[in-house]
Amino acid sequence: MPTTTTRAEKHQKRWQEIVADPSLQELPHKVETNQRGQIVLSPHKNRHSVAQEQIQGLLDEHAPGGLQPTEFAIATAGGVKVADVIWMSPGRWEHMQETGDPSTLAPEICVEVMPESNDWESNDWDEMHSKRTLYLEAGAEEVWVVTEEGAVRFFADEETEASGVLPEFPEHV
Repeated sequence: MPTTTTRAEKHQKRWQEIVADPSLQELPHKVETNQRGQIVLSPHKNRHSVAQEQIQGLLDEHAPGGLQPTEFAIATAGGVKVADVIWMSPGRWEHMQETGDPSTLAPEICVEVMPESNDWESNDWDEMHSKRTLYLEAGAEEVWVVTEEGAVRFFADEETEASGVLPEFPEHV
């Protein structure tokens, strides 16, 4: 009986080709792929990195039992997306590892930091909506978007006032 390869698994395989390519291993930018498996580079400003570190610290404070790495790759139906910060429970991490690298199962929480408004990067609200949809389809319980002003917007099936997973997490970073 033939096996069916999902789109996320195809993107997972393409990602393995990319990370094995010696010419791409030292890129100074965040690397993702689009739905066609093409490489998309996203250079960051320092404000972005500082916001990631602040989010990571708040996650450690409000959910110390979980893991909160930055720049975490997730194979989705629309390409490999790299969440700026994630939060996952140890049990979820075990399940994610079973799906391969990058995981085709998203962590409980994926966080994206919006770029500065004068940037011409494509991470605007349309892209955030697309990423949000892909992360939720891959099994994320919530997607948080941190605005340029530091406000945290929480999304599950729709936008919520606070996180359902980590209700004590502040609304501002």
